[in-house]
Amino acid sequence: MQSGDSLPELAPGDLPRQFTSRAALQQHLQQLFPSASGALSPIVGGWAAAQERLAAVDPGAYGRSRNHLAGAVTHLSPYIRHGVLGLAAVRDAVLGRITRRPEGEKLVNELGWRDYWQRLWGQLGDGIWDDQEPLKTGHPASSYASELPADIAGGSTGLACMDAFAAELRATGWLHNHARMWLAAYVVHWRRVRWQAGARWFLQHLLDGDPASNNLSWQWVASSFSHKPYLFNRANLERFGAGHHCQGCPAARRCPFDASYEALEQRLFAVTPTPRRR
Repeated sequence: MQSGDSLPELAPGDLPRQFTSRAALQQHLQQLFPSASGALSPIVGGWAAAQERLAAVDPGAYGRSRNHLAGAVTHLSPYIRHGVLGLAAVRDAVLGRITRRPEGEKLVNELGWRDYWQRLWGQLGDGIWDDQEPLKTGHPASSYASELPADIAGGSTGLACMDAFAAELRATGWLHNHARMWLAAYVVHWRRVRWQAGARWFLQHLLDGDPASNNLSWQWVASSFSHKPYLFNRANLERFGAGHHCQGCPAARRCPFDASYEALEQRLFAVTPTPRRR
């Protein structure tokens, strides 16, 4: 928009397009939604913020550290989700900065997965909410609860890691991908809840949420869109979370994740454990 141009008139029900500050925006939203709790997400929207994020992307650092909660992730997903950045533009920017392969190419691969989810959504439509394959857990779909337990949604499970992830989800509208996987696995496998309930919960809060990457990722964890269910254990949490959540956790001595993968498979599933590489 050029200087002096006027903003288009607001249609009935539209939000104002200009505020003097984020505090003014928050006050306006509180008036519109008095029953809503919490503050604005710290994620700042708009083209300028997206360009700043894109300029800071280091493909090599991403490839080396992306699985760690403190890793060099891009935080571009909200801008991609809402069309501020296109996948092709991000791809071109990343390709221009790759100096070391293959770690530098990992980010391009992830962009390809996002494009795949979108194309699959175009084919499936509302079928994105249906199991694409039978579960590989040995449990019938009918044995999973259809609603998300209140203690998970409210972050009061007593498990420091899961409660922290739920709190971050509500407060920021974003979670590291590894935290999403851990939280999804806990919901589906430890609490035996249908993945659809968790997917709906995420979409209520995630600023980058869309049924394509969200639902198919939940199905990948649940095993209705993969050859086996996704699991994690305490060692995995401590490795990629730097032990942050395990320290001082009130459930540390009875941690439900503190076991080998083989033991967890036997405990959680009604099928023969999958052989794992050593």
